Amino acid sequence: MNEDEMRKRLEMLRTEHRDLDAAIDALTLAGSNDQLQIARLKKRKLKLKDQIALIEDYLIPDIIA
Repeated sequence: MNEDEMRKRLEMLRTEHRDLDAAIDALTLAGSNDQLQIARLKKRKLKLKDQIALIEDYLIPDIIA
């Protein structure tokens, strides 16, 4: 995967992460009793966050000062 593909993938992951956040908020505000669904969405959101961090670490390497 080249750098441009990684940047596109990163943007897709960020978008999905925001969408999941909105969905979780909507379910919570609606008073949903489906805690299992909310937990699954949160777990998916955490996985996305990990994937985003991996790609960001690759694209933005640590600079030793």
